[in-house]
Amino acid sequence: MSIQNDLLAAMKEAMKAKESDRLNVIRLMRTAIKNREIDARRELDDQEVIGVLSTLVKQRREAAQVYRDNQRPDLAEKEEAELAIVQEFLPSQLGEEEIRQLIEEAIAETGASSMRDMGKVMKIVSAKTVGRADGRVVSELVKARLA
Repeated sequence: MSIQNDLLAAMKEAMKAKESDRLNVIRLMRTAIKNREIDARRELDDQEVIGVLSTLVKQRREAAQVYRDNQRPDLAEKEEAELAIVQEFLPSQLGEEEIRQLIEEAIAETGASSMRDMGKVMKIVSAKTVGRADGRVVSELVKARLA
């Protein structure tokens, strides 16, 4: 079953259960996907949908952090609740050890030895971790490994 079908089914369930917050977030996700489809002038496959949802996750994380920095925990909690709903539709997140393993494989594949090679490693690792790991975490782990 595709992610878009999962979203449609979840939207129907949220309507029936009268869960307005969940319904609003699901509608937001569907709208973001639809907008990307309009831009691309075709239907998106699951990998592209994961990319759209990953963008939404990043936006929610950043917004929550900004709210926390500005002493607005009520708004930060709202963003984090939305973040949790969006993450339900993404593949399971990779652990730090799994990311380190992917980094090691990419380093072996590219022959990377210094920070100059970070771009090559990031290109390979990022492709394998789309929607499954935070890009900032991946970047920090690659930097630490190549430093």
